[in-house]
Amino acid sequence: MSKRRAPLRTTEPLRANSRAKGGAKSPSRKRRDVERAPRPSRTGARGDAPIAPGTTKKGAYRLTKALIGTGLIVTVLAVGGAWALGQPFLRVQHVTVLGARHESVNEVLQASGLESHPSMFSVSSGAIGRSLSSLPWVKSATVTERWPNSVTLTVHESSPVAVAFNAKHQLQFVDAEGRDLGPAPLHANYPTLVFLHPRAATWPFERAGIGAALVAARLPRAFSAQVSQITVDASGVVRLEMTTPVTFILGAPVELRDKFVAIASVIAHSTLGPGDVVDVTVPGELAVTGPAPS
Repeated sequence: MSKRRAPLRTTEPLRANSRAKGGAKSPSRKRRDVERAPRPSRTGARGDAPIAPGTTKKGAYRLTKALIGTGLIVTVLAVGGAWALGQPFLRVQHVTVLGARHESVNEVLQASGLESHPSMFSVSSGAIGRSLSSLPWVKSATVTERWPNSVTLTVHESSPVAVAFNAKHQLQFVDAEGRDLGPAPLHANYPTLVFLHPRAATWPFERAGIGAALVAARLPRAFSAQVSQITVDASGVVRLEMTTPVTFILGAPVELRDKFVAIASVIAHSTLGPGDVVDVTVPGELAVTGPAPS
């Protein structure tokens, strides 16, 4: 007797029913996590202004507080500075002038601008030095501030090395830079500077006549007292006119030490007559000529 086989059953309808009940295939775990994560908010919890990435509300508060504090400090300093500028005890009240022999104290004060009692905060050493250098005898000046209201001016004057006549034929002192320092007495014991055939009839000749002033500043004591006149021409040739009278031709004002040694040697070991001319343009090759025929 044959066994009856049970009819075959398929599971396909069940699968179909499962799709119908559950809908579309469920997303993966990774995708679900992404969808569930909250999106970052760019505003505060109550709709405040946007906060920059990496900045917290606490940090922004501290920054605002620091800016306000800085502004207050700057304001206080500005107000305090304006108040200090107006206080009499912080204005120049006492000025001491040192080293002024040829310029009067009043002239120094007037040129410095300190007689108007400016604030100590506005005292400028550079500006005062430039103003004082406009005075003939003042070469430079040192400004020393002594708070709260005192200033010391130390004047450094130029030294005369020669004299020269100006356009009015008035004798003036001249320094090593050829500057006119002021009136000189006719008996001043300095060599007289002469610019031969000048285009202008006044001294100083800072450009063309500076060679004569330079030589006057470098004269050695061995014979400086014997030099009565120093001449220079437009080409820059310098001559020494001695009291003997003898003339020494120096040429350009270079190698002055060697030329002065040669002159001192000639004076000490040679017999020169009035009108003799000694050329020391080349110190090692002296040339002596007699006076020019009259």
